[in-house]
Amino acid sequence: RPFEAGARSLPCPALPRPEPELGGSFRRYLARLGTLRPRPGPERPDGSRRTELHLLFDQLISESCGAAPADVCALLVQACQLVHLDQEHLVSKVCQLIHLLLNRFQVLVDEENLNFLLSYCISALKQCSSWTHVEIVQALAALVYNNGPKCQKHLPDLLGKTGLLVQLSDAAQPNVELRRAAVRSMANLCLSVPEQPYLDESYRSVCFQTFLSVLQSSKTSDVDDITFCMLLQNALKGIQSLLNGGKMKLMQTDQIGSLLAVLKKCMFHGLPGLSIEMPAALYPVPLPQYDQRLPAKQEQSEAATFKRKKSKGKQKKGEFVEEGRDLSDAGNESALGAEMMKLHLGNVQKSPGSDPRSRASDAANVPAGKEHLSSRYPSWKRISSSESEYSDAEGGIQSKVRSYQANVRQGALACFLSAIKSIEKRVLYGYWSAFVPDAPGIGSPQSVSLMTIALKDPSPKTRACALQVLSAILEGSKQFLSVAEDVNDHKRAFTPFSVTIASSIRELHRCLLLALVAESSSQTLTQIVKCLANLVSNAPYSRLKPGLLTRVWNQIKPYICHKDVNVRVSSLTLLGAIVSIQVPLPEVQLLLQQPSSSGLSNSGSTTPRRSNSSEQWRKPLPSEGEPPDNPAGCTSPEPCWLLRLCVSIIVLPREDSCSDSDANFPSFSSVYEPCPLRLEALQVLALLVKGHFPMAQSYFLELGEVACRCMEEMDPSIQLHGAKLLEELGTGVLQQYKPDSGISPDQRVPVSVVVTFWTMMLNGPLPGTLQNSPHATLQTSACDALSSILPEAFSRLKNDQQILCVTLLLGLNHSENPLVKAAAARALGVYILFSCLRQDVMFVADTANAILDSLHDKSPNVRAKAAWSLGNLTDTLIINMEMMGQSFHEEFSDLLLLKMLRSATEASKDRDKVKSNAVRALGNVLHFLQPCHIANPRFREAIEESLQALISTVQSEATMKVRWNACYALGNVFKNPALPLGEAPWTAQAYSALSSVVKSCKNFKVRIKSAMALSIPSRRECYGSTEQFCHIWSALVVALQKSEDTEDFLEFKYSASLRTQICQALLHLLSLAKSTDLPVIWETITENRDAIKSYVLQYLKSGAEENEAGTHTDLCEREGVLKGAIEHLGGLEKQLQGKARVRVSVYLQDILTNHTSASFGFLSTANVVFLQ
Repeated sequence: RPFEAGARSLPCPALPRPEPELGGSFRRYLARLGTLRPRPGPERPDGSRRTELHLLFDQLISESCGAAPADVCALLVQACQLVHLDQEHLVSKVCQLIHLLLNRFQVLVDEENLNFLLSYCISALKQCSSWTHVEIVQALAALVYNNGPKCQKHLPDLLGKTGLLVQLSDAAQPNVELRRAAVRSMANLCLSVPEQPYLDESYRSVCFQTFLSVLQSSKTSDVDDITFCMLLQNALKGIQSLLNGGKMKLMQTDQIGSLLAVLKKCMFHGLPGLSIEMPAALYPVPLPQYDQRLPAKQEQSEAATFKRKKSKGKQKKGEFVEEGRDLSDAGNESALGAEMMKLHLGNVQKSPGSDPRSRASDAANVPAGKEHLSSRYPSWKRISSSESEYSDAEGGIQSKVRSYQANVRQGALACFLSAIKSIEKRVLYGYWSAFVPDAPGIGSPQSVSLMTIALKDPSPKTRACALQVLSAILEGSKQFLSVAEDVNDHKRAFTPFSVTIASSIRELHRCLLLALVAESSSQTLTQIVKCLANLVSNAPYSRLKPGLLTRVWNQIKPYICHKDVNVRVSSLTLLGAIVSIQVPLPEVQLLLQQPSSSGLSNSGSTTPRRSNSSEQWRKPLPSEGEPPDNPAGCTSPEPCWLLRLCVSIIVLPREDSCSDSDANFPSFSSVYEPCPLRLEALQVLALLVKGHFPMAQSYFLELGEVACRCMEEMDPSIQLHGAKLLEELGTGVLQQYKPDSGISPDQRVPVSVVVTFWTMMLNGPLPGTLQNSPHATLQTSACDALSSILPEAFSRLKNDQQILCVTLLLGLNHSENPLVKAAAARALGVYILFSCLRQDVMFVADTANAILDSLHDKSPNVRAKAAWSLGNLTDTLIINMEMMGQSFHEEFSDLLLLKMLRSATEASKDRDKVKSNAVRALGNVLHFLQPCHIANPRFREAIEESLQALISTVQSEATMKVRWNACYALGNVFKNPALPLGEAPWTAQAYSALSSVVKSCKNFKVRIKSAMALSIPSRRECYGSTEQFCHIWSALVVALQKSEDTEDFLEFKYSASLRTQICQALLHLLSLAKSTDLPVIWETITENRDAIKSYVLQYLKSGAEENEAGTHTDLCEREGVLKGAIEHLGGLEKQLQGKARVRVSVYLQDILTNHTSASFGFLSTANVVFLQ
């Protein structure tokens, strides 16, 4: 019979036959349930049947044997079919059965059975007495767990305006257990399922408001602490599910403020010694607000700052599980999930660390055993570090309450972490002062913040959570923190925002270093160091008073030798963040020059001992002509201690006394330090080379040997970072040899040393890595490293080594992996510029064919790199044309040139990253063409298509980089005297496109390049007809007048350069003008006489100002161009013999006279002042 009379039409799912090999006990229970189904014949007494069901359900509730999910679903459906809704005791028991079996066996109900069971529960809630509702809602929570997408047709009954869960979770609900169960059911519905539709927006809004109201509610006297904690946990988990699974974006200020207010309230829920009052909402203001501690609790909380327990040995793994599928899970599974506790080293053992407090504070050598804890700390603080298992004997009800309160705090922090990802950073930083500490004012207590938890919470897991949230806030905060400044002493009546932020940064440093000294849990210690690394990466130290980094540097040194691998790795990460600060800071330079023992006096002998032994890494390769202990270029008797530390970690055998906590890990069983530690040391070494190459260059060859040793190892990750170190070393030398580097030749790494370095690399593992590596990323890095060779050093390598490099790159250009192929194409683009290779026609041809092959690859990244290399290749063609003349033209294949022209034209229609270099290549190829090519019918069509591609790119809405390159390319085209410039139809289109850009383009750099292109033709005939010439002239005059008109303030700094370039173009046109051009020119001058005069005078004056440090060559040049134009125009005007009243030469002479007078007056005044 159905479970109620009115539901006869409800379809019952077909019951599957139990599989004989699974769950023998369950098959028996299913068989017994089958005997209780109504059958033909005389009815059994109802009381007897009811008793049998009670007995059977009791046995099932206590059953612990395994069962197949299909059997569990079949049994539950059959049980519901046998129980009428008027049999309330049985209804209660069958709901308990649903709840327990689904949780015990972790069963997800299939959609057909789910619909039947949900309908049963919903009908039961509507018809049964209220005393059964708790069990029914608990069954409902188990059914909907991870089944939200399958419950769509039941959502109106559950989450509609008068939905059952909405009513039962209301604040007016007197039964708090029922309210908690309803909130848990709602939270389970909010769980997302991959690749399944999520809740509709209306239901999400209902759930969010419900959870928010629960968190805003206060505990009443009739509710016990544990139940209230579980209610809060369920609501927090629900909000977290909405933020994570529903990708909910918090946009409205009131919504964000209300959520952050309740999260801050729950972050401190039950924190010993602290009680806060929170408003209903927080508001985005720059100053701290509202969160004031209650006076009665203030002294107690101050006294409790450092009274925090130390970790015991093994962490307990038990947990208080209130009910299966209860999202509050009071144990250590409850607070964060996988994301919150993810550490840098994955599953590294959570062993207790060596106590840094005993090294870094005055209380040295204090034992951290249980006896010491017993005598020093209150009994309630002597809890396991996981805080997840209690009994009456261990701590009683108070310990249990504190455990649940800690889980609420952890849940709030986990929810806050999800909220940070759902709020735009610029909005989030409006609430900075509510969560980040600021220096307290005189006589006022410090406001509570995330650092309050990090310093005072007795639970190490909660402290770690708070630090992870703080790290998430700090991540990406560089722009926000960049306003901070406190270099100058502040003596104003008000505190500027920059000083407030600077004060907050200083307080963060103080609190985090305080937490570092006080912390004993290795997991939490790792989070403190990571948080410091995030702070260092984003704080603007160049705008702050020095000293902050010194304190961080000195305090982190002892932790490099911590017993826990995670702490050591994160300590190196922090040091890497310090040395990679972009603005070179004198403070960091001084820190790197410290003796190796500085700051380590309290840390034992471990680090100095490792530093001494690390001398071994420098001995194999002494520099020629110098003793082994004084390598070439060494500026100090002792190498940088951080460099020595990293090298010793990378290449020296491990020391058990320093790494005894790693012995239990198979992956760390080698003779070297643990792999994550070596990888981090390699990354820090690469950062050190990148940011402080002058310091590292003294050990150039030795560091090259380190890179070689790493690339010879079996571990691909070590090989990869060895290749990256090699690339940084090569790039450092390249930077030194750049013409604009400002480094004197005697301070550079000598070319002979660079040749030795690369000889060592090419005789070492680098070729094998490039040829045989099965790891594409490693091959890519090795390819990038090979492209960082110094051209001067390459030319001095042996011939067979040069051939090896070229052969390797040409071979890798045919790789099937797009990463490797892109790197090879880029490297070929570097090599084609080497002076010793670019004149080799065969190499140029081979490289061209390889690049053109990559230019047609399906990978956009490969095509982008190939286009860049093609641009470099065509630059080489122009250089060879200028240096080698006709001989290079004759040797270079016409067919290959035509192929390059067509490929570049096709690439100019690709995406912008490809197009920007494709148009550059087009301009070079068109410049390179000779009369024989232009006359060749095979070239004619390709030339026309390429020119049209350039013109359309100039006029397009592509990125400014693309249009800049297109204007540059057209300028290159105009340099080729073999092209019919001024005669061909495309000439008018090209000039029209450039004239339009110079007047109206938003980007001033593009305008400058277009004006430059317009001034390149050297003959009047190249400009075409008088009408076209005058059109260009008028466009330049308009562009001159608009040279200060811009909507983007960042463009304004280029306006002076734009005016200079336009004035040069105008004078160039005047020096080429014909007599037929003069009337229109004079008309334009007449209309804009004063404006043109002022701009030209400014142009002439700026020539002197820009060269005030040296001779006035540019000024004389500009005056010479003006005089040449005057002379040319004067001759034309004489030829007209008064036929036309044009006086352009007189107008220009007047400008020159004014300029000369002004310059003479300025010099006279300067001389008078000098004589006085």
